[in-house]
Amino acid sequence: MHNDVLVDLVRSNATDQARTWVRGNHAVRVAEELARMEPADRAVAFRLLDKDKAMNVFELLDPEHQSTLIEGLRDERVQELFAAMSPADRVRLLDEVPAKIASRLQHGLDAEERTATAELLGYEPRTAGRLMVPAAVTLSPKMTREQALEKLGGLTGRSEDYSLLPVTDRQRKLVGVVSLSDIVTSEPGTPVAEITSSELYSVSAHQDQEVAARLLQEADLLALPVVDAEERVIGMIPVDDAMEALEEEATRDAHRAGGAEPLGVSYLSATVFRLARTRAVWLLALIIAAVMTVNVLEFFEDTLESVVTLALFIPLLIDTGGNAGSQAASAMIRALAINEVRFSDLPRILWREARVGLLLGVLLAAVGFPVASLFYGIDIGLIISLTLLAICLWASSVGGILPLIAHKLKIDPAVFSAPVVTTLVDATGLVIYFLIASAVLSDQLNVAALVMGG
Repeated sequence: MHNDVLVDLVRSNATDQARTWVRGNHAVRVAEELARMEPADRAVAFRLLDKDKAMNVFELLDPEHQSTLIEGLRDERVQELFAAMSPADRVRLLDEVPAKIASRLQHGLDAEERTATAELLGYEPRTAGRLMVPAAVTLSPKMTREQALEKLGGLTGRSEDYSLLPVTDRQRKLVGVVSLSDIVTSEPGTPVAEITSSELYSVSAHQDQEVAARLLQEADLLALPVVDAEERVIGMIPVDDAMEALEEEATRDAHRAGGAEPLGVSYLSATVFRLARTRAVWLLALIIAAVMTVNVLEFFEDTLESVVTLALFIPLLIDTGGNAGSQAASAMIRALAINEVRFSDLPRILWREARVGLLLGVLLAAVGFPVASLFYGIDIGLIISLTLLAICLWASSVGGILPLIAHKLKIDPAVFSAPVVTTLVDATGLVIYFLIASAVLSDQLNVAALVMGG
């Protein structure tokens, strides 16, 4: 069957077959199909799920799909689903739904869950505080295995939220972490201190969520402790929530690398107006920036009139420069995202990218010189080869350092991605082109000027 089988079954009112399908497929597959459906059809299909599977599927949906689904379900069912979510997932959903619905959902929680959710809402969006599960339990290094298990008994919530537990002193300051599996498999009477990992990793609640998620990923942790200003443990970031945060950040960077603002919703859920709006801002900004290119052409208008052949190579040269700059910028944005480079590395990066650009320029010049010389003469071949050399050197250098500068200025490096670098290199590349042309063809241009003056 094709991928839209559930959509077809729901729209054809084949309820029994649709129920069989959702019950016979795993939660991830069902969630993927629901995400592709219109809101009304999504609510119909969701009602066919049994309670336990419905909770799993609901948790897998993106917040915007959860929001539209809530509007098509009864309040009792919605409250069950909302209460079963982790505090971090609840907060993401509350950011999507209207304020009136958000208030109703929060009032339906018990006092403990309402407090945990409100605590997370107090942090800025896209921070570690918004991503964490509030620390319901901490262990003391003086505890025995049995005391730790007794303290864990009766806890509610997802089992993965307790896969790694913080070990703290009397002031709730972190002294290590211990995995639940180590506690369960250790010998009776084993002190928690003996099975505690003393390698300390933690982040501030106000730290950027991407930084926190990257640390968790690189340290290969099951969860990451979150601390307050006094270094007291206040929560843990589970690995699954961290991976979702990284996916969100990668999506934002991908949109900006393509010259658009993040949609904030899935592509099929976005209206045509919303799609256009996220792209229009960047297009307008890049058009304004492209005025520099027009000004450069106007400034060198006399040169173009004297040697019309130069105009033929403008698209080739500015595209080459833009591509070289984009390649360098993309590599640097990626390196910054995974913390491979820092601003202090700027001199090394500039030197490295300059050499890369020089090498690429030599390669392209070696190809361009004989071809251009064969059809347009030695002078034009020399101009094209020298320009390719200079533009590649310049574009690689600019593309390599702009993201670093943006990061230092607390600007998202993805903003200085392909479109911005390309537009900047286009204008400056033309300046390089015409200056080289003016130098190589100085005699011809002087003669042409005299003829035109005469």
